[in-house]
Amino acid sequence: MTAIISTPCSRELGDELRRLRETSTEFHGRAMAVQLGWDPSKVSDIELGKVRASDVDIVQYLATCGKNIDFIDAFRGRYYNAFDLYFAQMSDNVGTLAMTEAMATKIFSYDVLIMHGLMQTEDYAFQLFVDSHIEAPEDIARLVQARMDRQSIMRRPNRPECVFFVHELALRMQLGDARVREEQYLRLLFNTHILRIVPANICAFRSPVTLYEFGKAAPVVYSDSDTAHVWAQDSVAVARAKRLFQRLDAVALDAEQSKRKLAEYVSGLREDSHGGGTELA
Repeated sequence: MTAIISTPCSRELGDELRRLRETSTEFHGRAMAVQLGWDPSKVSDIELGKVRASDVDIVQYLATCGKNIDFIDAFRGRYYNAFDLYFAQMSDNVGTLAMTEAMATKIFSYDVLIMHGLMQTEDYAFQLFVDSHIEAPEDIARLVQARMDRQSIMRRPNRPECVFFVHELALRMQLGDARVREEQYLRLLFNTHILRIVPANICAFRSPVTLYEFGKAAPVVYSDSDTAHVWAQDSVAVARAKRLFQRLDAVALDAEQSKRKLAEYVSGLREDSHGGGTELA
């Protein structure tokens, strides 16, 4: 068993081991350690993703949980790269993302063309999945619900400190009808204390990126696309992300200016409606 810096993936897989122990055995952590002949702290450290378990450790742990060789081999395949400082996941894997958001003490995000998932309305999220033409129609309701479930962290009394930088291009995207856009603008309008709009005349910096900071873990940078989630915990990647957010802080509208800008977009939709455009509900 090797001590090493934990990662979002190692923490998620460690938590998966904990849940397997709780659902497949009658052992609490200390009893599991006794059953395996381990030091009690070893079970805790593995389940927290704080240390890399050896192949033998993983086999012994999962066998004690009653898992067969096929399950064990599949888990070992996922665990093999769990402590890499750079790793990619399938785009439909939301477990690592949800756990990272739940553990974060600070979240800094920049999006160019869409609103951040933690700030999306349900109808906006639904329209995003529909318009992408990538997800199977029967999967969309589940994906939207998963996104809405993630937003529960924003209602916690100890929610993370968040700053969402959104480029004005995202406000101009003709996503859904006027009602969908107005509801999304209003969601942002009532959360301008955590929203900063980057004006349209500012160059749209690179790709969307999110920086997560934690109380007792290293910061991690996250970026996603339609095909993959990419995580980077290397110090160089984190430093680059911090420089990006310093630059955004210098050029973005402040909270009050962002509020006025959003109000302009709401007014524009309503004026279009009165002018004979799409009716607003």
